[in-house]
Amino acid sequence: MLDDSTYRACPACEHENASRIAAYSPDPWDMVACDNCGFVYLRNAPDYEVLEEDLAWEKTYVAKKESSGAGSTMFSPLARRIRNALKMRREKTASFRRWFNDGHVLDIGCGWGQLIQPPMTPYGIELSTGLHRIADERMRDRGGFCLHGAGAERIWDFDEGHFDGVIMHSYLEHEKQVMDVLKGAHRALKSTGAVFIRVPNFGSLNRRVIGPKWCGFRYPDHVNYFTLQSLRDVAARAGFTTELVNKFTLPVDDNISVLLRKSNS
Repeated sequence: MLDDSTYRACPACEHENASRIAAYSPDPWDMVACDNCGFVYLRNAPDYEVLEEDLAWEKTYVAKKESSGAGSTMFSPLARRIRNALKMRREKTASFRRWFNDGHVLDIGCGWGQLIQPPMTPYGIELSTGLHRIADERMRDRGGFCLHGAGAERIWDFDEGHFDGVIMHSYLEHEKQVMDVLKGAHRALKSTGAVFIRVPNFGSLNRRVIGPKWCGFRYPDHVNYFTLQSLRDVAARAGFTTELVNKFTLPVDDNISVLLRKSNS
């Protein structure tokens, strides 16, 4: 059950003190910036059990789409035209195959399990009960499987060095235990492997213009809000180097896409 009174520490650096961002804190949600590292996050994030059923992605996505008002479209059409002109929505299968060497690939927060295509072998972790059933059946047909549960917990059930690639596509913004899942991915990844992450871009021009109506705000299932710098910082703490994928389009992109590799140090 959701407990609005339970505050969490900063998921990036574990510092306890944070400053409330009133403009982005609709009742009862408490959006804050960490007083130590500046990371922006939802302090009273719901428990996994609530996200698993009552606030599952397939339910909150529809609610968010229906509730978006006219204010959210003031700048979005222009930004969308720019993104389309720059071909920022290209399908990623070819890149995944190149980055992950057509190997064993884990998709955390995999939804219905459509991102990993043959000849890659798909594995997944999915919190939503309904989506997990679909993904597991699909992945077993292609030689892999999907685990049910929270990514930061189930990632540790895989063998060390098992994967050629890990995908966190529209996932890390949902995960309360950011460092746990990144460290788990580091452990489960081969030395030659890579992690692809796509998260909403809190530093985007669109968010700065639209403010509270920005499409990246979803209460309460988006619990972390990354800039490129804060994403690099948490990745480094988990032992990764960061390569920006959408380097030319980032200022007008509502998302950040990066590739992580194990650091040599």
